[in-house]
Amino acid sequence: MNTDNLLDISNRHRFVYTSDDITIEILGGIRVDILDRLRVTIKIVKGEQSIRHNLDLYNDTQVDKFIRKTAEKLEIGSILAGKLISDLTDQLENYRLKELENLVEKDYRVILSDQDRQMAIDFLQSPDLLALTNVYIGSSGVIGEENNRLLMYLIFTSRKREHPLQVISLGSSGTGKSHLQEKVGELMPEEDTIKITSLSENAFYYFGRQELRHKLILIEDLDGAGEALYPLRELQSKKAITKSIPYKNSAGETKTIHLRVEGPVSVGGCTTRESVYEDNANRSFLLYLDESREQDSRIMEYQRKKSAGKINTVEETRIRLFIQNVQRVLQPISVRNPYAEALVLPLSVFKPRRTNAHYLAFIEAVTFYHQYQRLQRVDEDTGEVFIETTLEDIAAANQLMKEVLLRKSDELTGACRNYFEGLRQYLDTNGLTSFTNSLISKALHVPISTVKRHNLALLTSGYLLRVNQKEAKSFTYSLLSQQDYQELQNSITTTLDGVLTAISPSSAQPTTEPVKTRPARKRKSSAQ
Repeated sequence: MNTDNLLDISNRHRFVYTSDDITIEILGGIRVDILDRLRVTIKIVKGEQSIRHNLDLYNDTQVDKFIRKTAEKLEIGSILAGKLISDLTDQLENYRLKELENLVEKDYRVILSDQDRQMAIDFLQSPDLLALTNVYIGSSGVIGEENNRLLMYLIFTSRKREHPLQVISLGSSGTGKSHLQEKVGELMPEEDTIKITSLSENAFYYFGRQELRHKLILIEDLDGAGEALYPLRELQSKKAITKSIPYKNSAGETKTIHLRVEGPVSVGGCTTRESVYEDNANRSFLLYLDESREQDSRIMEYQRKKSAGKINTVEETRIRLFIQNVQRVLQPISVRNPYAEALVLPLSVFKPRRTNAHYLAFIEAVTFYHQYQRLQRVDEDTGEVFIETTLEDIAAANQLMKEVLLRKSDELTGACRNYFEGLRQYLDTNGLTSFTNSLISKALHVPISTVKRHNLALLTSGYLLRVNQKEAKSFTYSLLSQQDYQELQNSITTTLDGVLTAISPSSAQPTTEPVKTRPARKRKSSAQ
């Protein structure tokens, strides 16, 4: 019996296998992510007779019983029935292996019209591009968070580079972490974005080999990502992950297939638990959301206006689509920073090696976004086309990163620091020198368990003094340190501004003559 092309897989939810006057349907398709079993919902039809069953084609006992049942009911003989099931199993195996080995990213590139392309380029050539971009981000429906939203936008833009940046948004429950990430993520082209709400341990291994290259991966809740965070870190650091999976074919032979998924990727995630994800946090920019009452008021005012029909949602959509086109015209190109050797970070920065790499990479991301405002230069030795960082790029990066560097330098977690600053402000405003857990819980509207946890951390770090009130059978606290954070902030600002002031334009001579008309060399990348 000829088995070529007998399996019709045009409908992924209903495979059809035909042989003479017998038709076999596989309802619901098959899973390609589990290779040690081949479970199917099967329907065999011959004339007016049919048989339906659910079984694992790798289970000999189930298969033998099903063959006998099929042969008896359809009156076709057990040898023919066994041959049909064996051939079907072979074809299903071939289909599954082909899906795993040769799955290639489908090209969903959007082709811009000449007019749309020119409008996007004109935007990227605008004076004060970053400020204008921030205005557009706000006009697309992102309320407040001016610094965080522009930082996140540039980090997401870095997905097109060979070394993309990563970001984790932190804040209390209900502060809008997912909302900010979602709204800024909507400004990226759909074909470049993968949004994930939940992840299994092996989820990343079953993407196509190049399906994730230069993609933006948005994870709504890192708390639910679990074991998937390890391969995610490997994708971030090594830009590729590999997994070997054993399986048994229809002959009972053990085979091995190697799954390889390549990056690089840019990853955005949200969590309320900063300390739990230290390994991921070390690889990422940490954005602490604005939890102030002023921000609450801005958001609630927007919500009321939207409910009253006073928000132009059509215009918001138009702006989102336009910024997506702006992203589409950005092309991969190398960036060189002639000032890099002169840039130093404050000594107080936590984990300075990795933070320094983030700092330099973010400056390059700012330059990359200004690529239509930079002369293209060519390296005479390698022929590589590149653009160079300017002092303006460094100044913009410094302004955006001061808060990030400050948080990186702080011995307290972001949530604990926010609590401490709120506590300090409350005590100053009310002229208090001591307090109890219950007083602060009511005053700041923070659960008593959270107050106790933060106070314990502050006590351990030397920010509080605790006194045991034996008569009242309770503790009172008073502040010991109030100036360290301000001094740290001043130190970072002074260092960054001082270095920038000390850099002379003459310290960055171009390495080659500028090439004004030659287009940037396009890398073979899905980001192009």
